[in-house]
Amino acid sequence: MAEINPTQIATQLASLYVQKSQQQLTTQNKAAKARSDALNQLQKALQDFRSTLSGLGAKKTLAAMSASFGQDGAGTVSASGTAQPGSYALFVEKLATAHQIAVDGATATAGGTLTIGLAGGGSFDVDLAAADRDGDGSLSAAEIARAVNRAPDNGGKVNAMVLTADGQTRLVFASANTGAAGQITLDASQVADAGLQAALGTPTQLSAAADAVVWLGGKDTGVKMQQASNTFTAIDGVTMTFTRAMQDGDAPLTLTVARNANDTAANVQSFVDAYNGLLKTLDTLSAAGGTDKSAGPFASDSGVRALRDRLNTMIRQRFGGVSLAEMGVTASRQGTLSLDRAKLDKLMADKPTALDDFFNGAGANGLLKEVGGYLDKWLNGSSGLIKQRRDSAQRMQGELDARQARIDNQYDQAYKRYLAQYSQLQAMQAQMSQTLDTLNGYFAQQ
Repeated sequence: MAEINPTQIATQLASLYVQKSQQQLTTQNKAAKARSDALNQLQKALQDFRSTLSGLGAKKTLAAMSASFGQDGAGTVSASGTAQPGSYALFVEKLATAHQIAVDGATATAGGTLTIGLAGGGSFDVDLAAADRDGDGSLSAAEIARAVNRAPDNGGKVNAMVLTADGQTRLVFASANTGAAGQITLDASQVADAGLQAALGTPTQLSAAADAVVWLGGKDTGVKMQQASNTFTAIDGVTMTFTRAMQDGDAPLTLTVARNANDTAANVQSFVDAYNGLLKTLDTLSAAGGTDKSAGPFASDSGVRALRDRLNTMIRQRFGGVSLAEMGVTASRQGTLSLDRAKLDKLMADKPTALDDFFNGAGANGLLKEVGGYLDKWLNGSSGLIKQRRDSAQRMQGELDARQARIDNQYDQAYKRYLAQYSQLQAMQAQMSQTLDTLNGYFAQQ
């Protein structure tokens, strides 16, 4: 007689007892995980698309422009979409410089007040009594410089430093800003040390405070532009930073502003690529499936299908009197977009504001705002559809976990019951075996 194994039998019978319920729950858990993973993919795809739209919306204009100087080393220049194409003659008469002065032999006994002023207005006091940090009663050039830089009302308007060259130490004052308004004045009338007072009263000028002077057109005949900075924005949409002044008789500096067709097309292409990427994810997640492929996790989800249809409808609308088709963006039968560069270039030549009219519109009421508002209904962190679906998925997972706990309890109870039954049967089998052994021994003696 084969020996009974209660543990093995109880395990097998208990598993059979919950097998059907466990199989159903395993299938449901697998489906729930697939939906959760698909929800994460959908959220990422929508966020990536919205990120591209936000990047386009952050641009002042989608019609890119380029600008360049006709001479190397003249400076740097850039243009935004509001710049007008054209060629401009410039003459850079003078660059803006910051005022710098040096004081020789800047050592003294501590005490008194130094007042520093700027030609553009404003002044601040430097306490030379408190400047004696080591308490030896005298001031070094480093202590004076530190006191200037840390003066309460300085605020970085004037910087002081110690310069040692050719064995001589100098205290250097430099205006933080270029331009004539940054010219520094030193009032040493309240300085206690006579030698320091005299030195501060006769500083050496290292660099003059000067405004930049640039002429639009010829020198003395064009439009004069004068300011404290070497970066000019007087021409609408153009930012110019000059690094070299010109001499009388030099040929004019040519500024050329032109439409940048490549960057403009890249703006449109980024929208096309982002939309196609989102569309691919939506189609994969909602695929109906068939004989040779499985259905997507959202195959029967009407909400995801509505999302796709709504986006498809929005991008086909006209904004600012312009449509995607007119700018060379067409859709295939599957819905993916493609850009006809030649058609876009022609539209921009005929209507330079077309892209901004469509994507941004008057009062920012273009495609970007409408699509962005719709995406927010899905992506809003507190009330969006993604959040609602994730909350629903978590509740469902909680129910599945509770069912698993019940199945585990049913298994445990069945296991204990079968183990007790077959343990008893094992004991009876052992007793019967012992009785048979006794009888066999008895008859063997007869």
